[in-house]
Amino acid sequence: MTDISQPTSTCPAPYDGLDPIGRAAEAARLIDVVLEGGPRHLPPEWRSQRLAPTDQKVKLAHNGGYEHFEHDGVVPADGEPVVFRWTRRTRVAE
Repeated sequence: MTDISQPTSTCPAPYDGLDPIGRAAEAARLIDVVLEGGPRHLPPEWRSQRLAPTDQKVKLAHNGGYEHFEHDGVVPADGEPVVFRWTRRTRVAE
């Protein structure tokens, strides 16, 4: 599951002009995703994401809880974004 709201905890090494771990190749494989459904007050800029093609779920931290979206299974035409539909909201455990 992709958790959009969580920053990465790794600190990258200084850039030396090489790409030993394939970050450029990984970024080139990202796909455009649109999040549909869920709360109307979800910021519009969050509705467009770039994810790995293997991701099937997205979890966004929002207003003290998490909004969950899942791939709808439809394969879009070339150039069209993949749709992830809202499935549920969960609360943050205290």
